[in-house]
Amino acid sequence: MKVYTRKGDDGTTGLLYGGRVPKDSVFPTAYGTVDEAQAALGVARAHAERGGELDQLLIGLERDLWVLMAELATDPGNRSKLTAGQNLTTAEMVTALESRIDELSARFDLPNEFVVPGESVIAAHLDVARTVVRRAERDTIAAVRTASEVYAGSHAVAYLNRLSDLVWTMARWVEGTSLAARPAPS
Repeated sequence: MKVYTRKGDDGTTGLLYGGRVPKDSVFPTAYGTVDEAQAALGVARAHAERGGELDQLLIGLERDLWVLMAELATDPGNRSKLTAGQNLTTAEMVTALESRIDELSARFDLPNEFVVPGESVIAAHLDVARTVVRRAERDTIAAVRTASEVYAGSHAVAYLNRLSDLVWTMARWVEGTSLAARPAPS
């Protein structure tokens, strides 16, 4: 088996369970941005202690994003073939993010003003990942809107919305305290 197939040379890409669409259509744009978000989380993970809490949390989030990408990479006409939690984002996945946000944010005082990114390498990578997740959310909204009748009840947008909140919380947790909480240099 070769890595290249040449099937995409015409500017189209294959979808899960069949079908092809232009590579620049809303669904490949959305799952491509989710893929970028997953990679950005991977960069943060590369700086985390192997086997530590942050590493394990990021691995779980990266795996969740595979599920979300599969959902977005499926032709709307084939959504009925998706399986909750395997290639279809669930309400439970969103709730799990909310629980993790609550649990992490209880460990430190949340900043009450805008945060200046870059307090640490890991936190800076998490802040970059958060911005990519926000873009993935916007791209997913556009994709879901094009097939709103089929995507009614989808949890993809809510998942990305909560994920960006969690990644922000993780960055602040890694920092311990934010630059915003410290006095400005005189």
